[in-house]
Amino acid sequence: MAKPSGRKLVGSLAILAFMVFYILLAMWFGATVVNAQSKWVQLVYYAVAGFGWAFPAFSIIRWSSKTSN
Repeated sequence: MAKPSGRKLVGSLAILAFMVFYILLAMWFGATVVNAQSKWVQLVYYAVAGFGWAFPAFSIIRWSSKTSN
């Protein structure tokens, strides 16, 4: 069995920290700015914000999955 690398731990902590920051920022922005807009603007914002976390998280996962040779 392969020994887990330190990258996986760092990547896991980075994803956790990023998600907490992203969720709080998206909630704050949605409640203060977007909530006063039309329903269509709200729909677009929440759709984009709902998927917006994926690309940075996938980059962190890809980095943490690399093997160091």
